[in-house]
Amino acid sequence: MTPPMTPPRRPRRFRRPALAASLAALVAALLPAAAQAADDPRIGLAPGYLPWSEASSNIELLDNNPRVAPFDGAPGGSSINSDLAFTGDHAIVGNYLGFQVYDVSDPADPTLSGSFVCPGGQGDVSVFGDLLFFSVEQTSARVDCGSQGVTGSVSPERFRGVRIFDISDLAAPVQVGGVQTCRGSHTHTVVTDPDDPDNVYLYNSGTAGVRSGDELAGCESVNPNTTTGPVTTGNPAQWRIDVIKVPLAAPEDAAIVSQPRIFTDPATGAFNGLQNTLPGTPHPSGTNYSPLPNTNTCHDITAYPELGLAAGACQGNGILLDITDPVNPERIDAVSDPNFAYWHSATINNDGTKVIFTDEWGGGSGARCRESDRPEWGADAIFDIVDGKMAFRSYYKLPAPQTAQENCVAHNGSLVPVPGRDIMVQAWYQGGLSVIDFTDSANPVELAFYDRGPVNTPNPTGLNLAGYWSTYWYNGHVFGSEIGRGFDALAFTPSDLLSANEIAAAGESVVEEFNAQHQTPLRWAPSFNVAGSYLDQAARSGALAGETLTAVIESFGTARELSAQGASSAPLVRHHLDAARRLLGDNVEQVRARRAITELRDSLPCDAGCKLPTKVGAAHSPEPSSFGQASTTTVTVDRVGTEGALPTGSVVVTDKAGKQLGKATLARGTAAVGLPADLPVGTHTLTAAYAGDDTNAASSATFTATVTAATPTGKVASRTKVTVKPKKPRVKQDFSVVVTVKSRGADATGKVVVRVDGTLVKTARLSDGRVVVKVRKNLAVGAHTVSASFGGSDAVRKSRNTVRFRVVR
Repeated sequence: MTPPMTPPRRPRRFRRPALAASLAALVAALLPAAAQAADDPRIGLAPGYLPWSEASSNIELLDNNPRVAPFDGAPGGSSINSDLAFTGDHAIVGNYLGFQVYDVSDPADPTLSGSFVCPGGQGDVSVFGDLLFFSVEQTSARVDCGSQGVTGSVSPERFRGVRIFDISDLAAPVQVGGVQTCRGSHTHTVVTDPDDPDNVYLYNSGTAGVRSGDELAGCESVNPNTTTGPVTTGNPAQWRIDVIKVPLAAPEDAAIVSQPRIFTDPATGAFNGLQNTLPGTPHPSGTNYSPLPNTNTCHDITAYPELGLAAGACQGNGILLDITDPVNPERIDAVSDPNFAYWHSATINNDGTKVIFTDEWGGGSGARCRESDRPEWGADAIFDIVDGKMAFRSYYKLPAPQTAQENCVAHNGSLVPVPGRDIMVQAWYQGGLSVIDFTDSANPVELAFYDRGPVNTPNPTGLNLAGYWSTYWYNGHVFGSEIGRGFDALAFTPSDLLSANEIAAAGESVVEEFNAQHQTPLRWAPSFNVAGSYLDQAARSGALAGETLTAVIESFGTARELSAQGASSAPLVRHHLDAARRLLGDNVEQVRARRAITELRDSLPCDAGCKLPTKVGAAHSPEPSSFGQASTTTVTVDRVGTEGALPTGSVVVTDKAGKQLGKATLARGTAAVGLPADLPVGTHTLTAAYAGDDTNAASSATFTATVTAATPTGKVASRTKVTVKPKKPRVKQDFSVVVTVKSRGADATGKVVVRVDGTLVKTARLSDGRVVVKVRKNLAVGAHTVSASFGGSDAVRKSRNTVRFRVVR
């Protein structure tokens, strides 16, 4: 049976509560560090529910969606919002009564798109493709998702384990299967195997009591709270996890395939080989441990399959697992800490060199961030991972003390994908959220926070269960599952601690789905935001400063501005990036910035080897020139832009037909190209072309050069040429005599007299130094002569020529 979707109704929305605490946060941001410690705006927030008082720094609440029926019970009741998962444009909010789906395509205005009722607690959710996994541990949960509960200690109607839903249609999820487990499912973790794409695995962690073997075969129990010696026999449901295999093509066939005993003492074989704290053991605070640091299961496991690594927060210990074989994980290290009451969850940094464990001292329902609570209780423990072993470095705890009316302790968070830094956003129940930088694992620093005042409903003076269960980063924003107040969307605001470049670069690391306990590598494509992040980090630390910083930022900024002009500006963009890159030195942070700038430069597509554009100019001198006079074209080749080496190499000048008229080598961007003196009289369209060099692109320009007739200084000589066509005329056929008169420095004009065998044939006028005369068919076969006499002109002397020819039959 598939339970129906509850039609969504638009809840009352809350944005920007107009309360004095926000102003207090602004004032605090302007105060010195010592003053801030004394006047943290989170201290003294007024109680409220809907609406509320708030304080924030470097992050702002964009939108709040209060819970709606049937998930809108009073804070602390049965309708508790729990964990989050994301797929595409949707956030899935788990709840003890089922789950809700929000459309977050507009992160500033998420909308509830559906609610699915399926009680059972605690509603831990994960997604993988079209499947949703849902943890169920309460004994009242039913196989059919009904809300009427289950009677009797043994019942086939009871469901405790992991439900599986098909969410290919998020508007109508369908329960397609489920795996029953002995201790139910408090949390579960998606684990992928790169060698097994047909299946996905779940590491199930059950923390509740063991059900009867009459209800589920094979369930056997040994009470860890009374066991003092090693457990080596039987098959108790304690001291193990469940590995569930889910065939993606047939999720209804999901089943437990192994139950590895990851807490075994390798020396004795005892299942209970790690911490076995018994009830009544005092905590360093003087009260008894609560919950108990008794390692008989894991509360939560975070997997990083690409590294073959998982971190288990396992009640009494933090452990590392080798998960290269997902069905058979092996413990490779374990740590404990008397300050930790309950190892709750884990987050691994992106390169797998650090891990943060949280301590849920008080179980999440207690006030554990009071002024009297030491910073190592209910806190984060940060470890370096060195050769597969954990080395403790520091604690981090919410720095602003909370009231006794606020449940507060370290809880769920995720990495914020800022390149070059290890940053986590983390929920602290009614302590709000805190964003920390743990890049220096020994010195974590708070970067941002958002907090509300104590919830005062339904108990106006006591503690009402509320606050953030989870706060996770997803594709550019922070989203929070608030136990009592609903679903929040938040956004970072730039500050000295987290720059606009870093926030934008984090938003460029986009995933198709997200489960905080199934970590995948954070990756960034080369971009100005990514490179700018590394420059900001180098400047923030002082590794890049002074005149070098100014020059780098100037070149990088110019490249960024030019990049907005599109692909055509790529050569100039690359040039300015190179200029910035060359200024960077060899310290670690500058090397990282240079690498990011290099990757950005190399990612920019452009033609012709990305050479810098050039511009050619050309001028003829003198203009005009006289025929017979030497002239020159001055060619300049300039850079388009203010940076880069001067163009070098050669330039050529060609005529309209492409014939080379001259060539010269550039000197400081200029060359003088000589043109031939016999360039004909007239106006010529010429081309000056630059061939380019290693860094400068080729370019060309057209220009005009005018040549006028030479000014006469006396008559110049002429030469007359006579040609008979055809060369041997046939008897009784007409033929032609072609007369050409050439002179140097002036045009030959005037008349030419043509005679054949001394007899005048014709007197004709030259046209462009040439004339053609027809001779009639009256010559006999044999040898003959033809002569042409040019009479000269004012500028050209006369000349004459005679040639012999033969008339044939």
